[in-house]
Amino acid sequence: MASRDDIGSWLEGTPQGDGSGGRGDRLGLPRSGPGSLAPTGRRVLALLIDWLVASLVSLALFDYHPMATLAVFAVENISLVSTLGYTIGHRALGIVVRPEVSGIPTIGFLRGTIRSLLLCLVIPAAVWDADGRGLHDKAARTVIVRR
Repeated sequence: MASRDDIGSWLEGTPQGDGSGGRGDRLGLPRSGPGSLAPTGRRVLALLIDWLVASLVSLALFDYHPMATLAVFAVENISLVSTLGYTIGHRALGIVVRPEVSGIPTIGFLRGTIRSLLLCLVIPAAVWDADGRGLHDKAARTVIVRR
């Protein structure tokens, strides 16, 4: 059974880690540098790069059909995040998706699929908690950090 701590962190306002209120505090992440939470601007720009790549593939293969673009975007995210931990946009901007629990080496297919499908729904990605994590990352128990 899920507790409020698992799903309700966006309601609390500020993070409660060590009391200092920094982003990523409660996840045990550093405030800056490698391993710290990726800034919102980088994540949005990576998303735009990935959408552009999906649009170009859709244009080349399907004469640009919006649903084909979404399907290409989903397949790109599922396959790359599940295996490598990053998409083309993430790689270009120096960020990576990793499990929120340290010690697990990769995201894996199930987490990658959950994260990607919720990302394609848009709304879960647009609702953030105090750490700046979207509901798609919370559901998949992932975090986007700097490389």
